[in-house]
Amino acid sequence: MITIMLTTSLSLFALSIAIALYRIIRGPSMPDRAVGLDMIAVNLVSGIAVFSILLQTKVFLDVILILGILAWIGTIAFTKFIERGSIVEYKRDR
Repeated sequence: MITIMLTTSLSLFALSIAIALYRIIRGPSMPDRAVGLDMIAVNLVSGIAVFSILLQTKVFLDVILILGILAWIGTIAFTKFIERGSIVEYKRDR
């Protein structure tokens, strides 16, 4: 029973990633694309966690941690670029 539930959740994560990919490609604005990228990252992390439970292994926990950190940094950098036009700001009062 638990295997069927985990397999179903993996299928739904894959469907959600496909929908987010459509939003990235057809998104009318840049914030829509940023939300789509963040949604893909969250669903990917969740899918890897479910896959790890399905295989009953802890090997993927490091991958989940690093992917979560990179997704968070990427989302912050992308939204800062959308808001201000640059990621790194330099002081020009020298």
